[in-house]
Amino acid sequence: MPAVDLIARARRVRLLTCDVDGVLTDGRIYVADDGRETKAYSCLDGLGMKWLERSGVAVAWITGSTAPAVVQRATTLGVERVFLGAEDKLEVWERLRAELSIERAECAHIGDDFPDLAVIARCGLGATVPRAPEPLQRRAHYVTRNEGGKGAVRELAELILAAQGKLEALLASYGEASSPDLDAKVRRL
Repeated sequence: MPAVDLIARARRVRLLTCDVDGVLTDGRIYVADDGRETKAYSCLDGLGMKWLERSGVAVAWITGSTAPAVVQRATTLGVERVFLGAEDKLEVWERLRAELSIERAECAHIGDDFPDLAVIARCGLGATVPRAPEPLQRRAHYVTRNEGGKGAVRELAELILAAQGKLEALLASYGEASSPDLDAKVRRL
């Protein structure tokens, strides 16, 4: 996709929905002897989602998982819209959009496997990760350079915020005037 089209799509985003396993995590599921499920998340993604929320972009998670670890991480990050056990992610996504009065073109979704394909195909900015199946990569507007669980959501958040002209102010709040990494990314688009 031409960079100008990608930036235009990112500029409109008011809602980012994320899959969990394979996007916010590396896709591996750890099961303890007592049956408890644990997951490893990237703090980079967490900050990216906080930046989006602070900048007026709503964040929600739509996952097939029902693990308490998902709710725990979402609570820690302040993500209030978490949909567990989502067999039909498109139905959940459509209901959320309607509730928030957000058009399809104003939505971004990042997912890594076939349950995410319908949402990726319908939203304004569909994204996936490098190891996603080829049909997802074909339908997505953007394939992150970072793997799931290793900063993929942060990368997408920075893209959205840069396109909306909000990233510089966020970085300035940390005493950073610009991001050479992001500047290089935008030039590569």
